[in-house]
Amino acid sequence: MDTALIAEFPPEQRMAIAHSHAVLRPMMAAWFALDRRLGQLVAKSSEPMLGQMRLAWWREALGRAVAERPSGDVTLDAVSMHWAGAEAPLLKLVEAWEEFLVADRLTGEFAARFCLGRAEPARHLTEKYGADTGERVHAAGVRWAAADAASHVRNDSERQALIAAGIGHANAAGVIPRDLRGLAVLEALALRSMKRGGRPLMEGRGAALIALRVCLLGR
Repeated sequence: MDTALIAEFPPEQRMAIAHSHAVLRPMMAAWFALDRRLGQLVAKSSEPMLGQMRLAWWREALGRAVAERPSGDVTLDAVSMHWAGAEAPLLKLVEAWEEFLVADRLTGEFAARFCLGRAEPARHLTEKYGADTGERVHAAGVRWAAADAASHVRNDSERQALIAAGIGHANAAGVIPRDLRGLAVLEALALRSMKRGGRPLMEGRGAALIALRVCLLGR
């Protein structure tokens, strides 16, 4: 796991990785790294068409066999190492960011699809736990995706659409496995963030207390 890569993550993502099973940490780090790259790409795209071309590069790279991909990109190398043969959820992630890029306004429907796709890699982390657990963990990922995006958008109506998509997401019943307690931390921070109108996830002393409680108790 590339520690330099993780050092660039926001504190809530670093915390989520640290409180998940060691076997799952590299996959989580690669997912977050790719999400970060795609989000930066979209944010810097002055024209949707240019952004789509750059997203197409990632889609094409992830669609190739690992041996046929270009090397030297830290993020792509991490994905190739830890997600080989399981790229389908990452392609959903690329599609989600394209959805965000091309939407004239991030209305309820677009916001919901964006959050669902952005969280799709979370479901793959739960393969050994069964389908029900996958839905529960995906729901946690959706709430993180919504809260994180809401804390960064400037348009108030888009922020509210993202918050509604996160808070209103179904399939949140049940317990997240201990091995993925880090995602339970993210979910708790996300819910707090959205209830506060889309504030940054780690803003204020209360965020650290919530994270500590979930780390210790799992809820």
